[in-house]
Amino acid sequence: MWTFSPDAAGFAEQAEAFLRTDPAVNTVPLTVLAGLRDGMPGVDDSCFGWWSEYGEVTGAVFHTPPRPFYVARMPLAAVPSLVEELRARGMKTPEIAGPVELVDAFLAASGATAARRRPERLYRLGTLAVPEVPGKGRRADMGDFPLVVNWFDAFVAEVSLGPDGDMAERAQRRIARGDIVLWEDGDAPVALAGISPEAAGMCRIGPVYTSPSSRRRGYGAAVTAYASQVALADRCTMAVLFTDLDNPTSNSVYQSIGYEPVSDYAFVVLEPVP
Repeated sequence: MWTFSPDAAGFAEQAEAFLRTDPAVNTVPLTVLAGLRDGMPGVDDSCFGWWSEYGEVTGAVFHTPPRPFYVARMPLAAVPSLVEELRARGMKTPEIAGPVELVDAFLAASGATAARRRPERLYRLGTLAVPEVPGKGRRADMGDFPLVVNWFDAFVAEVSLGPDGDMAERAQRRIARGDIVLWEDGDAPVALAGISPEAAGMCRIGPVYTSPSSRRRGYGAAVTAYASQVALADRCTMAVLFTDLDNPTSNSVYQSIGYEPVSDYAFVVLEPVP
């Protein structure tokens, strides 16, 4: 049985214990909840849902526009019922993301067609191997604000399939919270990485961005390793990150510093319904 609410606190009360049973796989909903508690602005049209069987929550979904409708871990048998419930409520899902088997089951149950699709892979850090790369890491401060906004915008332009919110607001909030680290070489920033708030002992690294003129020099590996060190020292006991499977370079880089594959995900933009 599906239950929906616009209230993140109610969602947390009902579903967070279930999500915390596998913090790596459930990194996205857990990070959203942690972010909302830590000052991330809420969204008026947000919606949160949970699937329960025999009084136990075993599945979860949420939507915080403009980001895609997200399907978290759940039994495959719950997907057709989810599609029926969304139709009954008149809820539109122009974009959907989550574990690849659940996204595919949603497409099959809804009859929807993918207009665009980005395959992703979740990695969890095993033993960190810090690369030998010129330069040093540091936390960003408000003096870096224009650069961080610019690089956030550039990252979204390169990898996103759709809008991703107010980058200036996000940069200001994340710098103030100590989420953003930079890699400098010759006293000039060359790469950036983000660290999520801690949730169930887990932090997610991202975004990771290297300025185009500084690529293929190991800076992406260096800033990711540095962000991982900061996260493990200051916030969490587990670090995870997502990669675009269509980018073999980034997948190779993260594995070279100790990240190990966990499972595959998908981000799909759906064909408009006539």
